[in-house]
Amino acid sequence: MLPQLQKILIIKLRAIGDVVLSTPVIENLRAAFPNATIEFLTESPSAPIVQNHPELNRVIVYPRQRLEKWPVYRRWFFDSQFLWKLRAEKYDLVLDLFGNPRSAIMTRVTGAPRRIGYNFRGRRAAYTTVVTNRGAEVHEVEFNLDALRALQIPVVNHQPKIFVPEEDKRIIQSWIEQNQLTGRFLIGLNPSGSWPAKRWPNEKFIQLGKRLRDRFSAVVVVLWGPGEKEMAQKIAGKIGEDSLLAPQTTLLQLAALCQKLELLVSNDSGPMHISAAMGTPTLGLYGPTNSNLQGPYGRKARAVAHWDIPCLGCNRLTCPLMDCMNYLTVDEVFKEAKRLLASE
Repeated sequence: MLPQLQKILIIKLRAIGDVVLSTPVIENLRAAFPNATIEFLTESPSAPIVQNHPELNRVIVYPRQRLEKWPVYRRWFFDSQFLWKLRAEKYDLVLDLFGNPRSAIMTRVTGAPRRIGYNFRGRRAAYTTVVTNRGAEVHEVEFNLDALRALQIPVVNHQPKIFVPEEDKRIIQSWIEQNQLTGRFLIGLNPSGSWPAKRWPNEKFIQLGKRLRDRFSAVVVVLWGPGEKEMAQKIAGKIGEDSLLAPQTTLLQLAALCQKLELLVSNDSGPMHISAAMGTPTLGLYGPTNSNLQGPYGRKARAVAHWDIPCLGCNRLTCPLMDCMNYLTVDEVFKEAKRLLASE
């Protein structure tokens, strides 16, 4: 067993959904080390997911997207300064939950006496404890928690959580009141997706929205993110009556909006994981990604796919056929949505 550590760093870079699925590590570390300083290092887009977590002392932001616009010499200078500052923090324990070359270098440079990471090729030298990578066998939540198990730290919580400030909740409540939605049955649709291959056809979202609206006397709210407003407007417009566009939101306001929904039907994406973390019944639509490994996580979360497709879970970013998403029918999704709502 580990001694009572004083200072701990968690590293999880990149995608919003990945950071959501790493949040159980925070709560389990706090339970094991109630007096430690626990910090979390992530990138700018994902930072809001953890910035209000009550068990964190600090969130450190690595601004990769901004650095990519800089000349090479400026990036090198920034990175050298950033790494020097990490080393100066004198962490007792660093957990690299991401495992790419950059996060491995960050972990190694800290000089922490205990550095935990996975056995990805070429990264082992950065760590003092190397964890067997079960990423192709278990859900990503359990993959993250394996870092704690390798240190014999008890895992008492598995559920991802996001903590939303009251001001963000008030903003969403104000939008609901302005649109006379108080007391209405709200169902969300999220047609966005970071990979083209992960997107269910818009026409099917429209058909599904109409059926859910009519079956549950619901108001359908169509979610959108940067660059997606026009698409979402068209979907909401074609659903017609009792359908509207979600407001422009920050990530935490999106979380507050998801909490107001009775159901979210979503492509595999950050908003899907945010919804599940907020405890909203969440139905994820799956094709090129494996729902057993990256599905929405929680008691009220389900995944649906056209399970007979032989190449399901191929992890391709693009596909000329898109069989997995094109053959996923509105009937299949509607049936699973009804089942999920009936279980509430």
